[in-house]
Amino acid sequence: MSDTVKTWSLQLELDKAFGYAVILAWEDLRKPTEPRSVRVEYLFERGTALDHVSVWSVGAAGYQDLVCDYWTWASLAHPIGARFGSTHYSDQLVQTLVFVMKHQGQFTRPDDAGRDGLVQIHPPDAEGRIEAATWMRLVQALQSEGCAGEAPEPPDDHRRDEEDRSRMDAEGYPNVPAATLPDATGHTGVGGRLLLVGSPIF
Repeated sequence: MSDTVKTWSLQLELDKAFGYAVILAWEDLRKPTEPRSVRVEYLFERGTALDHVSVWSVGAAGYQDLVCDYWTWASLAHPIGARFGSTHYSDQLVQTLVFVMKHQGQFTRPDDAGRDGLVQIHPPDAEGRIEAATWMRLVQALQSEGCAGEAPEPPDDHRRDEEDRSRMDAEGYPNVPAATLPDATGHTGVGGRLLLVGSPIF
């Protein structure tokens, strides 16, 4: 594997990966109306796996609409995987979030970053779309070669036994399996770190 591939994937910040996930799904997120920006939020506990991320569409006059929540664990309140709001759906977003969350151990996060993660993504230009698609092809290559870092173990209070999962199934919340990625084509938290993504710079 080339050093270029390793550099693109292994040295990429987690926030940047979330930004690329949104850019890859931008065409889906334009329906019913194109957002002025999209916001990704998460709560990061150092030493444990990131288990939940939410994606919001921000429209005119700051109106915010939930695109989806994504969980890596199930509870009585929600299933594993993505749950979309009433006006949005994107299979591309789901599949990229699956990859990022499953392999989050390969991404970096600054030492001075706070617990509250916030990524603001503006409508991407052509260059941004090309970078996101290129990144996806490279991480797919890493995935196929088995080199992507796995996520650390989730905290104890987020581990669910088979009885909980059976109850979830009985209540109509099936587990969502991790999807195989296709070829890529072209409440703000206090103390959080804001990364603007639109025309990416390295």
